[in-house]
Amino acid sequence: MKTLILAGLLAASCFAVTPAVAQDLTKSKLGLYVTAVEAYQMLQQQPAAILVDVRDPVEVKFTGFATPTKIHVPWQLTDTSSWHAQQQSWPMQQNPDFDAQILSRLAALGAQKDTPIILICRSGATRSAPAVDRLAEYGYRNVWSVTDGFEGNTLKEGPSKGVRALDGWRNAGLPWSYRVPADVAWQAPGNQP
Repeated sequence: MKTLILAGLLAASCFAVTPAVAQDLTKSKLGLYVTAVEAYQMLQQQPAAILVDVRDPVEVKFTGFATPTKIHVPWQLTDTSSWHAQQQSWPMQQNPDFDAQILSRLAALGAQKDTPIILICRSGATRSAPAVDRLAEYGYRNVWSVTDGFEGNTLKEGPSKGVRALDGWRNAGLPWSYRVPADVAWQAPGNQP
């Protein structure tokens, strides 16, 4: 009887539903991280290093752009054809051409598998690390994620609570501009000059 009960429990455990483990989108498989200040220092000390902005072009237009950026290819794009009621905003969707675009731009710059490549998004929260993982899948071994991104983190208290005014490229006083060089700016397929 004990054997029958044990066998039943074992069989039932095979069908038990285990909750999916959410991936921490701030962590990359390579585990290489820098702050915006450290990224800028790396760019100064290693002339072959390449800064890549993976933000949506609308973000770049309205919040600015790190001037040492050599490549702009968005990891995700805003889907303006739909509305996300719960988030009260437009949803983001994967850039279907990310792989081809980033690989082409890296090749044009002569990047090797060990070239230092630094990826930056808004706050280092959900786009630069997954993009690092994608480049790692293609054999790039020296790809870094900027942990505080271009805009940094939000203030937790005070009259400006929620404003992105902590750390990040722009808040650290590093070189940036609202102007994006044409040879760096992302172009949608079919819109390339």
